[in-house]
Amino acid sequence: MKSNVHVITEVAVMTAVMCVLGPISIPTGLVPISLTPFAVFLAAYILGMKKGTAAVAIYVLLGIAGLPVFSGYQGGVAKAFGPTGGYIIGFILMALISGVFIDRFSGKIYMQVIGMAIGLAVCYAFGTLWLKYQANMPLSAAVAAGVFPFIGLDAVKMVLAILIGRPVRSALIRAGLLTGTAQAKTGSC
Repeated sequence: MKSNVHVITEVAVMTAVMCVLGPISIPTGLVPISLTPFAVFLAAYILGMKKGTAAVAIYVLLGIAGLPVFSGYQGGVAKAFGPTGGYIIGFILMALISGVFIDRFSGKIYMQVIGMAIGLAVCYAFGTLWLKYQANMPLSAAVAAGVFPFIGLDAVKMVLAILIGRPVRSALIRAGLLTGTAQAKTGSC
């Protein structure tokens, strides 16, 4: 019973963090600059694949239900399935893939970065194809609008998530507050 309460609490706290960070954005045309990728990377890094993906999925469901947790303090079905909806749904895949690498390669930051980059690329692909479809634009225009302007910023968000997530995860494990997580060797590369 205690373990279930801990797991629910861990996922709920990270979902809340995403709900606070996700809406913070700068409008830049069709696709805004948002803190959501940072929050997704942080969830996957701190909680690992299963719980991190659960937190992201709950965040997405809360947004679909109408809570203003998506970029620009928006929510609802129209936002979730509008031109940027593919990126929103892609965040779940991003957390899943990133989490697999974070869990599997707990002591190898370079492998975690590779996994996070693959997760981001899958999110970009899913989001860009949806943007192309929804905005009725050529693929090259969708890539120009939804990928190229964000690569550098998202790389910075990835590094920040590692710099913040690594010591937080390690401290939570040492304190016995992070359940169901392999005793990661977060201090080595």
